[in-house]
Amino acid sequence: MIGWVIFGVIAVVVIGYTIVIYNGLVRLKHAVSQAWSNIDVLLRQRHDELPKLVESCRQYMQFESETLTQVTEARNQADRARREGDVAGVGGAENLMRAGLGKIMATVEAYPELKANESFRQLLDRISGLEDAIADRREFYNAAVNANNVRIEQFPDVLVARALGFEPAELLVFSEEMTADVDVRDLFAAG
Repeated sequence: MIGWVIFGVIAVVVIGYTIVIYNGLVRLKHAVSQAWSNIDVLLRQRHDELPKLVESCRQYMQFESETLTQVTEARNQADRARREGDVAGVGGAENLMRAGLGKIMATVEAYPELKANESFRQLLDRISGLEDAIADRREFYNAAVNANNVRIEQFPDVLVARALGFEPAELLVFSEEMTADVDVRDLFAAG
C-alpha cells in the first residue's frame, strides 16, 4: 500500500513539473510570436512609405531608375518573405532594400531641389524613425528567440520540448554592413 502512495506522489510531482515546463515553453513561444508581430507592423509601415519615397525620387531622378527598381524589388521580396514567415528571407531582402536606400540617399545629393522638397524630407524622417524602431524591435525579437531556444535545449525542458514538438525559432539577422546606422536625417541636415 505504501508503495502505491509513493508511486502516486511521484507521478503527481512529475506530471505537475511537466505542466510547469510546458506552460513556460508556451509562454516563450508566444513571446517570440508577439515580438515578430511588432517587427511585422513596423516593416509593413516602412514598406508602405517606400513607394511614396520612390515616386518622389522618380520625379527628379529620371535616369536613376535602376536604383529605384532595386528598392522596389527588394521591398517586394521582403514583403513576400514577411507574409510567409520566412525570417531568413526577410533578413536577406532587408539587406538588399537597405543597400538600395543607401544608393538613393547617395544619389539624392546630386538633386538639390529634391533635397529641399518638404514632402520628400517628411518621408525621409518617417522612414528614418521606422528604421530606428525596427532596430529596437529586432533586438527584442532576437532576445525572445534566444530565451526560447535556450529553454528548449536545457535539461529537463528539452525532454518536454522534444516530446511535444517545440521547435527553435530563427534569429532575425542583418549583415554587418546593413546594421550600420542609415540615419537619413543626417544626410539632409546640411540641406
